[in-house]
Amino acid sequence: MRTLLLLLFTAPILIYGQQKQYNIGAIGFYNLENLFDTIDSPDTRDSEFTPLGDNLYNTEVYLDKLNKLARVISELGIDRTPDGVAILGVAEVENQKVLEDLVAEPAIRARRYEIVHYDSPDQRGIDVGLLYQPKYYKVLDSRPVPVEIYNDKGERTYTRDILFVSGLFDGEPLHVLVNHWPSRRGGEAATQPLRNYAASLCKAIADSLIQADPNAKIIIMGDLNDDPSSPSVRQVLNAKQKKEQVKPGGMFNPMYDFYKKGIGTLAYQDAWSLFDQLILSYGLVNPSAGGYQFYQANVHNKPYMTQQTGHFKGYPFRCYVGATYTGGYSDHFPVYLYLIKEVPRP
Repeated sequence: MRTLLLLLFTAPILIYGQQKQYNIGAIGFYNLENLFDTIDSPDTRDSEFTPLGDNLYNTEVYLDKLNKLARVISELGIDRTPDGVAILGVAEVENQKVLEDLVAEPAIRARRYEIVHYDSPDQRGIDVGLLYQPKYYKVLDSRPVPVEIYNDKGERTYTRDILFVSGLFDGEPLHVLVNHWPSRRGGEAATQPLRNYAASLCKAIADSLIQADPNAKIIIMGDLNDDPSSPSVRQVLNAKQKKEQVKPGGMFNPMYDFYKKGIGTLAYQDAWSLFDQLILSYGLVNPSAGGYQFYQANVHNKPYMTQQTGHFKGYPFRCYVGATYTGGYSDHFPVYLYLIKEVPRP
């Protein structure tokens, strides 16, 4: 078997006027917008996503959705690495089986994605998960992190767990936290403490890793239901807009520049938000740490993924509008980034 180093794509990149050879890896996140199977599960509120439910969600719709999501995933990162994303966090998936069906789709089957998934207690029955190519990323440990939030009556509101995965990316330790934070239903301000709490859980995990290794390489990714400027991201995570602003123990948010330019990942009432984010620890933007470093981030918003007509023209081309299947992809655009490592000259 060829070594992992050889399997990673090597390309010349011009940095600071000097062309060097780098190994390149792509890592992303995609909210798959209600990727349910067609079976009515008694322990979740999924009846609308069944053949007899309001959405008339049958096998034909399910297979079409899988095919379209796989097409999008197949494109992420291929402009710089032919195998695309080595690691992909996902949200709004019902169970392990829908992810197994997704990675078996012809568009991405040859990549042999493996899956990390745990059932969350979310009231709608949706979870987060991680897809990874084992020739690039070796998973060493994983666990769900409960987000225990309560309403005004002291009753727990069940939401998605955070997925914490540790492994080796081309032999280097890399930790990933996949998130789908509590929604803004009930009002942005009223629900902000819920997202702040989820952010504080991520921060606590990151801090413990950084205490053990100041240059620990950590990626906090997900649908945060907050923008880069929101308190959960800007204050709790202390995620900075510029790499140069990041101090030891701090975080860098490469999505901030997109947000400032008006580029989002979802639209609502004719306004763009950038809830889908990839946030990096100091070790990934500190060249003295060596190894893989952040190079570039992207929002994948191809024209075919965008609604071309009607009231929602310009929005992400989603699967459903109300109970009507529109044949789209997702109501979110995916995001991804590149990590690079210089290849020593012979």
